[in-house]
Amino acid sequence: VISVLHGISFGLGMDISLAADIRLCAASTKFSVKEADIGLAADIGTLSRLPKAVASFSWVKDVCMTARIFGADEALRVGLVSEVLESKARAVERAVEIASLIGAKSPVAVQGTKEVLNYSRDHSVNE
Repeated sequence: VISVLHGISFGLGMDISLAADIRLCAASTKFSVKEADIGLAADIGTLSRLPKAVASFSWVKDVCMTARIFGADEALRVGLVSEVLESKARAVERAVEIASLIGAKSPVAVQGTKEVLNYSRDHSVNE
């Protein structure tokens, strides 16, 4: 699953993108985790998935507790997205390129790789 983010990616936009395998965005994309601004702690994805999507737990707490808006460059720097493209159209085009490249591979190999990577994210090497 490849997610292309553009414009304003708050709330459900963040939730859905964090469930994707690969995230790309347009350079003008603005991101925010707004639960603290609207008085909610309940969550359907961002609070549980964001800490696993980026390397810095300090950064996760920063953006979640402050509800501040951040841009595409910061999202790339922390690993929230794997690429920033100059426009929405170019980001969609790049997503199709990546999907075509993946689609040309063995489905068994791709699915097996995805399953092992997902398992590894949530388990130790010994497990």
